[in-house]
Amino acid sequence: MQFLFVPVWGRLSDRIGRRPVLVWSIAGTALSMAGLGASLVWGGSIAWVFAARLFGGIATANLGTASAYIADITAPKDRARGMGLIGVAFGLGFILGPGVGGALAKIAIEGRHGAVPCFVAACLSLVNLVWVVFGVAESLPPEKRATTPRRKLAPLNLVAMREAFDIPGVALAVAVNFIVILSFTNLDQTFTFFCADMFGIDERGTGYVLAFIGIVAAGVQGGLVRPLAKRFDEVWLMRGGVAIQAVAFAGLVVAGTLGSHPALYAAGGLLAIGNGFTQPSTSAYVSKRAPADRQGGTLGTNQSFASLARTFGPAAGGWLYSSLGSRAPYAAASAGMLVALALAMGLRKSDDAS
Repeated sequence: MQFLFVPVWGRLSDRIGRRPVLVWSIAGTALSMAGLGASLVWGGSIAWVFAARLFGGIATANLGTASAYIADITAPKDRARGMGLIGVAFGLGFILGPGVGGALAKIAIEGRHGAVPCFVAACLSLVNLVWVVFGVAESLPPEKRATTPRRKLAPLNLVAMREAFDIPGVALAVAVNFIVILSFTNLDQTFTFFCADMFGIDERGTGYVLAFIGIVAAGVQGGLVRPLAKRFDEVWLMRGGVAIQAVAFAGLVVAGTLGSHPALYAAGGLLAIGNGFTQPSTSAYVSKRAPADRQGGTLGTNQSFASLARTFGPAAGGWLYSSLGSRAPYAAASAGMLVALALAMGLRKSDDAS
């Protein structure tokens, strides 16, 4: 659903402004989380769970719009730092969310577990909604908005996608980002098994490793990207980040072979550093290429393909793990990063088109 709807809401935000799209998407998120909780307790059918997640995927497809908001309110020289702040928010959320959700999931409602985290998430979304309604101003003035025909707001609009790709450098940057995320998410469904099989680490220990990776990534995107972005163009940060991730995944293979815990943490830290460079720099690069009235649609297209990569990456990692062995997903991810690096060498220094 995010693959289909991130560019839709991005293009819509180019047309009507960022704030209305953010308001609707956060309200929809609250409804979807409440619906998911209700389906777990009273639904009695897996169909209700899928319905809630389908609606939730549509509602939460607002990352392109949020990125466009950052692009609206930041100068080109500060664009990478602004995109990095989104990465910090995601990093901290992924550190805190699973731990809080895991603890709340132990609370039963009518003998069923798992619904309480959903209801708490719905309440947090309502708090977020109040903050946006009363505390967030519109970032895109009417004179800078696009006159997008309504037909271009349909999901999977190939014409609108082609228009985004026609902007010089955007198609190649999206391809690099797709391969990077496809490779990175090889570890999503396999890392717990990898830690258990190679290092004898249980779920709690794996959580500590992931928390360490999240903290390093948040620190890099929040504190290191800004000074580096002043000295280096986004293209160089993207290339450096991809190269570091290629080394990091190879390091995970070596760490698994040796069964070394310090090597595991070192490779995880490198992975966080590389990813912390790549993600905000890619968004900044795409944003600086796009005109002001096409920020939402262009950034939405980038995030749409990122969502598609997050769909296939975990499945590919799981298949590699079960078919070829515990180190196979990380060897493949390292090779994928090298492919992304080769493509990134074709990127040219970003021109400020906005």
